[in-house]
Amino acid sequence: TQAQVLYDFTAEPGNNELTVKEGETVTITNQSIGGGWVEAQNSKGEVGLVPEDYIEVKASGGNAIPDFSVFDNFSSTASNSHTTNNQVPQPDTPDTPAPASAPSTETNNNTDPWSAWSPAVNASNNWGGQTESSDVNKHNAGGNWSSGQQGHPQAYQGPGATDDDEWDDDWDEKPAGGGVELEAGEGGPGARAGTHGSSMKIALNKFPGFNKSGPELYLLCKQPLKTKEKIPIYMGEVGPVWSYPESQVDCVVADPKKGTKMYGLKSYIEYQVTPSTTNRPVNHRYKHFDWLYERLLDKFGSAIPIPSLPDKQVTGRFEEEFIKMRMERLQGWMTRMCRHPVVSESEVFQLFLSFKDEKDWKTGKRKAEKDETVGVMIFTTIEPEAPDLDPVEVEQKCELFSRFTKSMDDGVKDLLNVGQEHWKRCTGPLPKEYQKIGKALQNLSNVFNSSGYQGESTLTDALTEAGKTYEEIAVLVAEQPRKDLHFLMETNNEYKGLLGCFPDTIGVHKAAIDKLKEADKMVATSKINPQEKLTMAKRLGTMSYALQAEMNHFHSNRIYDYNRVMRLYLEEQVKFYEMIAEKLRQALNQFATL
Repeated sequence: TQAQVLYDFTAEPGNNELTVKEGETVTITNQSIGGGWVEAQNSKGEVGLVPEDYIEVKASGGNAIPDFSVFDNFSSTASNSHTTNNQVPQPDTPDTPAPASAPSTETNNNTDPWSAWSPAVNASNNWGGQTESSDVNKHNAGGNWSSGQQGHPQAYQGPGATDDDEWDDDWDEKPAGGGVELEAGEGGPGARAGTHGSSMKIALNKFPGFNKSGPELYLLCKQPLKTKEKIPIYMGEVGPVWSYPESQVDCVVADPKKGTKMYGLKSYIEYQVTPSTTNRPVNHRYKHFDWLYERLLDKFGSAIPIPSLPDKQVTGRFEEEFIKMRMERLQGWMTRMCRHPVVSESEVFQLFLSFKDEKDWKTGKRKAEKDETVGVMIFTTIEPEAPDLDPVEVEQKCELFSRFTKSMDDGVKDLLNVGQEHWKRCTGPLPKEYQKIGKALQNLSNVFNSSGYQGESTLTDALTEAGKTYEEIAVLVAEQPRKDLHFLMETNNEYKGLLGCFPDTIGVHKAAIDKLKEADKMVATSKINPQEKLTMAKRLGTMSYALQAEMNHFHSNRIYDYNRVMRLYLEEQVKFYEMIAEKLRQALNQFATL
């Protein structure tokens, strides 16, 4: 059967796939592969697997028969998705099939991880995940990469790791709600470059209640939701603060392993997550982290910025370097969530860290997805122990936070751009300059040796050693960014993603402020009564206290993170230059004192 290729598809080496180009004609050799794949042969006689949604079968007359089922997959998400361009959606690629006997062996030879894993570094909103990278050494427990179907025998295998199809389907459900972007990396070619961006993946209509009534769903709510959840806010030395737990939860993301399903046709990477509360590891795939992100975003996004996960990609996703970088950034994301007193204590987050078995997971998952205390209704659970605020003061503080986060976002992006240029220079032109100096000195030594003059050896030996010293310095310069600049860049990368979320959260508050300004008109037209206007002002004050508590949390973390990462960076810089100075001192001592 002949078929025409609709989209470019690049095969993953070692996974029995076939690279095809848009417009190419292939012959389908096996349509019963399953899992969203077919086996096809190209004009060169090469045979491999291709996503079935990337091709359309030709009728006997040669005209292609379009597969309209593609549009069924996109009709619900595309209509609600909040996007900034009009690109035509391309079908998702299924989990890449890979023979169980053929583990991936490809490696990445790019020495610049900022270009390797963040191809659009200069784009304003195209950085991937955010990592609190100064914690990397603390959590550097990745171990060796291995391939196998059994996963971690010592850990609870987690959702999707067993052969229970019902449970696996339960995990494969698409996130509920409108405005969700297609998952980067689980999708088609557009996802391979990373599409999460740095901002939250929602518009205001993502929140229940925002699609029609906006923040007034909370401001004018007559019957608050019945919930036992209470999020207290206290007045601290710096102003309103969240209630922090006595002991902070922490977790380690480590030991990634490649697993397979469907008799080896579907493959994935799962990570072992061990919380400090139980010390009992559970396994999670990236899609499970994404489920947690969606739940946290639904529940807290209007009050607390929830940064996006690091991007998932298809091409190269089984490469050792990429897996290591992914694990590092997932660790940073989880650490950031663990450090937030509200998020870390939430039921859905605790479920993710410490569910006991399949039944426990399913019960908790369904409960989380039916939670009504989401969107602006999260403010019904917030109880500030402080006097009511004046609406004018509320607006002033909101504008202050908006200006600061915008300025910091600009500063972080500037440092990222400068850092990337410095990284490129340190791993490219600069080492080459040192190598040229070293070779030139050794060449001059060889010339001197040819003079035949007695007593030449002391000078020529010293020149040769000096040349070798500069070649050694070239190696040190090329390796240094991974020892210090990497951590500074990762911390800035994480904050860039976090800052990208603040406009959405602050936008919720600005919308509420604007709604309160309309209160007099609403009273005059009898849409609300004077008492309801007072209630609106009081609730706006609650929202403001939440924003202030979040900003104070952000500031305390910012001071801690940047103090720590700058100390690490400068300590490594001192070691680096002391090492170079010592090498130059040794080279200097080779020359005779005249």
